[in-house]
Amino acid sequence: MDFSLSYDILPAAFLLDMLIGDPRFAHHPVRYMGKGIEAAEPFFRRLPVNAKISGGLFALSLIPAVWLITALILTVSAGIHPLFNKGVEILLLYFCISCRGLESAAMEIHSILRRGCLQKAREKLAMIVGRDVRHLSEKAAARASVETVAENLVDGVISPLFFLLIGGIPLMMTYKMVNTLDSMVGYKNEKYRDFGMISARTDDIANYLPARISIIFISLAAQILNRKGKQAFEKGRKEGRRHASPNAGFPEAAFAGALEIKLGGPNIYHGKVVDKPFIGENYREVKVRDIPRACDLMLLSSLLFCLAVWGTAFFI
Repeated sequence: MDFSLSYDILPAAFLLDMLIGDPRFAHHPVRYMGKGIEAAEPFFRRLPVNAKISGGLFALSLIPAVWLITALILTVSAGIHPLFNKGVEILLLYFCISCRGLESAAMEIHSILRRGCLQKAREKLAMIVGRDVRHLSEKAAARASVETVAENLVDGVISPLFFLLIGGIPLMMTYKMVNTLDSMVGYKNEKYRDFGMISARTDDIANYLPARISIIFISLAAQILNRKGKQAFEKGRKEGRRHASPNAGFPEAAFAGALEIKLGGPNIYHGKVVDKPFIGENYREVKVRDIPRACDLMLLSSLLFCLAVWGTAFFI
């Protein structure tokens, strides 16, 4: 079966995401991925091999399984009726992008901080970031929000659409499993340092090109919004590697240049201080008012990349 992208699927799914946002219900495909990961982990941990090998077998079993399941779903839906198949494709694509959901989460924290409810903002942040938020100041909470918007632009928009373009919906869904594995078992703590190593490395590889491509579209959006496109591009290119992650620093550095704010720096993860370098060290600290600016930059970057993917799929 041909799984290439038809020209009308992406605009419909993107519009659906912008209108409705991230659907929060039990039958979301990513939730099923999470349940599959939770169910499979004990079996693979019991294998009579070391944790790195069992974790590798764990990841390399689940990842291709998602491609096969998605391909089967699309084959069956195509056999039912072309319109039904198109609806399934739109829904699967809609489930894999999260522009509006990302904006809503960040703007909720912005609203809470504006009201002076720092503790409540920390609680909301704990749901979307991996760092220890218990002692974050208002500025640190705002910085965490902006960094999450920047980083998740790649995870939630650029990477899924990148894999959609090169391999259709099955490869896009496969990427979501890679990303879900990393978020669930890709920690550098005692429990997952060895078992989750292959999952984390696979996510690093999958996001390598999309993270770097994101600089281009963040810069284009910055040029449209505030004429800071060149600045965003230069910061992304020069300081993108100033991050513990091999990929997250690139969109963060481009955001730092576009918004003229300082990101990065030391944070606490799982009880340990991670001394990350600053990005955009010559800029001012993040303020609460920078959160909606970051959201505007993320949304426009998402739209521009969506148009680029759609145009490429339409003309090839």
